[in-house]
Amino acid sequence: MAISHLHCLQSVRVAFPCRPSVSNNYYYGRENFTRKGSSLVYASTNNLNRDLHLQSKVETVLDSVKWDDRGLAVAIAQNVDTGAILMQGFANREAVATTVSSRKATFYSRSRSMLWTKGETSNNFINVHDIFLDCDRDSIIYLGKPDGPTCHTGSETCYYTPVFDLLENQKDKEDKLALTTLYSLESTIAQRKGELEVPQSGKPSWTRRLLLDEKLLCSKIREEADELCQTLEGNEDKSRAASEMADVLYHAMVLLALKDVKMEEVLDILRRRFSQSGIEEKRSRNSQA
Repeated sequence: MAISHLHCLQSVRVAFPCRPSVSNNYYYGRENFTRKGSSLVYASTNNLNRDLHLQSKVETVLDSVKWDDRGLAVAIAQNVDTGAILMQGFANREAVATTVSSRKATFYSRSRSMLWTKGETSNNFINVHDIFLDCDRDSIIYLGKPDGPTCHTGSETCYYTPVFDLLENQKDKEDKLALTTLYSLESTIAQRKGELEVPQSGKPSWTRRLLLDEKLLCSKIREEADELCQTLEGNEDKSRAASEMADVLYHAMVLLALKDVKMEEVLDILRRRFSQSGIEEKRSRNSQA
């Protein structure tokens, strides 16, 4: 279940169960509120009735979570564009409420007995776009966009140790990221691009040929795009359409590699267009030209 953005409330106290000490300052919307005892005192704003109703809905959602005997639930941060699992921590009621209000992934530190927002010292915040609960309501996903590396080691995510490499005693190999199919392909193309200066014997790979011949690459993109359209015009089956789309995607990703454009950048643009009509988006492009 997704949780909506929470606005400020006017002189309203919302009781929370007593918890270990947490930060006294929070931000809801554009205003702030402070903690007094086990209550949250909100700053003044308009639309009191609407905000009261929204706060009540958030409280209902928090009530539905199956917190453990310490008042905690597992909280996982996931990249909204790549799907990469960034990190795992724990959250209590206040941490989730703070995440809803600030849109910054906030957790509860069991060792320090306090709330902490990812990025509060490194500035590598995770900007939350949505929050999901699992079917049992005992774990949480913060779906968001990281400002930088998530792991304290400087890695993009905290998950970079493949178990099967460990089982094969490949401990000296460099760290790997847990990549989805799309990003595994992007990584392979980037690797081929990095090997262009290395002389090769025998027949070069198809990716290498495309990277070295821009005319060949562009002609293949046009060819594959036309074949994709033919699956619609010729009423071909969906497996054929999927196959042709795979060809279009692969060749287009080779072009993106040559232009030093990451798929994450493309998906970020697509996501930002979700709330904008295609007509408006094209009009804005023309005005910027």
